[in-house]
Amino acid sequence: MRTFATVMTVALVVTLGACSEEAADETTPKVSDMTTERARVSADIKKRNGQKKTANMVAKTKVAEPASKSETAGTVNTAKGPVEIDFVYEARGRRDPFRSAFWVQAIRDTPRGPLEQYELGQLAVSAIVWETDRPRALVADPTGSAYVVREGSKVGKNDGLVIHIGDNLVLVKETYIDFAGEQSTKDVELRIRTRQGG
Repeated sequence: MRTFATVMTVALVVTLGACSEEAADETTPKVSDMTTERARVSADIKKRNGQKKTANMVAKTKVAEPASKSETAGTVNTAKGPVEIDFVYEARGRRDPFRSAFWVQAIRDTPRGPLEQYELGQLAVSAIVWETDRPRALVADPTGSAYVVREGSKVGKNDGLVIHIGDNLVLVKETYIDFAGEQSTKDVELRIRTRQGG
């Protein structure tokens, strides 16, 4: 322990002896140097901000009014002098960047029926009349209201169409649009729910 304290004391003395006040005074920045540097940097920032504001104002006017070929070059004359513009957005011939890039289904003009407001999983088939020329089914929505559907009736949120009514099922063809805008169809069976347990 005593040797450690001796080694530390010697190291401290050598370190303090190597530092002199004269060397520190020559290399350390003074307050006046820092103040002048701060003023210079502040002036540079103000100058750059003024140029950016002018360039932004010129860029906005360029988008609003049609520009000639000579004006779309890299420099524009302003009241403060020539200003270089890095980029000018030309909206003509481009799609709206805030609209979806995928195909958007057009809104139907015809009002939706009461069974088109629910998903097919929410609907229940209560009864079926199927041994006739035109088979029909009684379909109940989640509120308990029942509706008669025939082949060709519209059912479900995904433009479902009743394509077949059998002895214990109603077959619905739904149209889906995937993330790439491709249309696909799916046949969904709605069956009469039998009693559970027994």
